[in-house]
Amino acid sequence: MKEVTIVCDGSSLGNGKVKPRAAAIAVLGYRGYWRAFGEYLGEATNQQAEIAAAWIGLNTLREPCRVKLLTDSRYVVETMTGKFRKKSNLEWWEKLDKAARKHDISWQWTKGHAGHEIQEVADKMARKTAEMGRVDEKILDEAVAEIGIKEI
Repeated sequence: MKEVTIVCDGSSLGNGKVKPRAAAIAVLGYRGYWRAFGEYLGEATNQQAEIAAAWIGLNTLREPCRVKLLTDSRYVVETMTGKFRKKSNLEWWEKLDKAARKHDISWQWTKGHAGHEIQEVADKMARKTAEMGRVDEKILDEAVAEIGIKEI
């Protein structure tokens, strides 16, 4: 199995208010090379955006992989490792569960805004995508290019 690292983040600008703007980004690494994938979610909560970010990363993989998935969402990690129950956002959890089934995943929490270079890229791109209301592939590619070749 290929070993892949996914660093993901979601952002919901105006979370809990009328008309939030949400986006989710997953930065995938394989053998030190990185590529970002994202989706503008529209009116979604921050929790939904965090779930979507992990789903995007896993759903992008074309074959079963051994995955180290890093997120700054304890909600996602604790739920996917069975410590929290799925009581809300069930349609989002269903999508993530389906994408996760074929992979061997290590769910890892990483502190947000703490200097983790790739997590900072995912966070910045999620906020930027939510602000713009669309995914801009060029901006994602430029952000990932700044990482360079890096194993984590």
